Amino acid sequence: MTWDNQPPAMPPQPPTPPTPAWGSAGTTVPTPPVPPVPPVPTADAWGGAPTPPPQRNATPSGPRRTNPFLRVFVSLVVVLGLFGLGFGIRSLVDDNTTTVVRSSSGSGQVTTTAVTIDPGSEPIAYVAATVSPSVVQIETTDGVGSGVAYDIDLFITNAHVVGTASTVTVRDSQGTAVKGQVLGADTGTDIAVVRAAGLAAPAAKLATVKPNVGQIAVAVGSPYGLEQTVTSGIVSAVNRPVPNEKSVVINRIQTDASINPGNSGGALANRNGEIMGINSSIYSETGENTGIGFAIPISTAKRVADQLVAGKTVARAGLGLSGPSTTPSGSAGAYVQSVTSGGAADKAGIKSGDLIVAVDGVPVRSFDELRGMASGYSPGDKVVVEVNRDGRILDVDVTLGTLK
Repeated sequence: MTWDNQPPAMPPQPPTPPTPAWGSAGTTVPTPPVPPVPPVPTADAWGGAPTPPPQRNATPSGPRRTNPFLRVFVSLVVVLGLFGLGFGIRSLVDDNTTTVVRSSSGSGQVTTTAVTIDPGSEPIAYVAATVSPSVVQIETTDGVGSGVAYDIDLFITNAHVVGTASTVTVRDSQGTAVKGQVLGADTGTDIAVVRAAGLAAPAAKLATVKPNVGQIAVAVGSPYGLEQTVTSGIVSAVNRPVPNEKSVVINRIQTDASINPGNSGGALANRNGEIMGINSSIYSETGENTGIGFAIPISTAKRVADQLVAGKTVARAGLGLSGPSTTPSGSAGAYVQSVTSGGAADKAGIKSGDLIVAVDGVPVRSFDELRGMASGYSPGDKVVVEVNRDGRILDVDVTLGTLK
């Protein structure tokens, strides 16, 4: 992106994303993807060294009045100075939770005292130090998003971040930028994979245990192009069914950690520094963070990414049945209104009028939630569906089919 010859005195304000249109009654409120945004200029673009403060009078002449505008200006200069300093710091985290500062020239380690972060007393700082090196900024001609290294030279991001691009620019936590190749993108799950070599981005540890409501959640990404931004909060909800613009419902992790445009494709980590989700969207009437963000569970993201790397078309699993968003009785569960002849549910013996209350032991509260659960499976997977049929609880073994 080209900046004006005359640097602005104040940082440019990003455009306010349009207010999303939400769904009609009886459907889950759709959540638009977080739009990419242009990169934020580096510290040099803000115009040189800070202005020195005015000289004090040699002899006091009574109480001194401070210009409020001057206070704000000086504070802004200090903030911008710190902002610029942040771009010059590089670090590497080893397996012993010790941060070792390296020289910017890459000639070797600088002799310095190692700083150990105690995950017990400083869990957020520990997660930030552990996860940040694996999070990259992804730049396209349309804007900026984020990505997470999950294998050697492979990065998971959102499909809406890469768009229709075949190549992107990938920038690691140390500021090194290389060209990356988009290996594939699935708009249904909003997952894409980029291959980029030559970066200092170790593969992140992926969570193998599903998150729980209330546990620590740490987001790392490039909101508004501000790379390596860390925000924290908690897991606000799990299995939250969220339809995308393709009307594909995915059960997502909901968090109140600040997620804004540019965070898309970045990491949502637990207190152990393990990636539990890929940040993808927010619910907002203004386009900015309101404390309701959504991440695609890492199990879903990894499964789709592996298929894309293998050059396969991502197929979605289905039960072969339909039903309303709410049950006729008002009870929790997914009411089966009709069963597709010859489909997975039909072959397993599920009937119209059944109430599905759990899948593989995970409670189902609505039909939309049941639809979202399917995104975590592949066609051919075997699941146990718990059905309430006329007051009797039945366990039905189902081999999932392909959603058409």
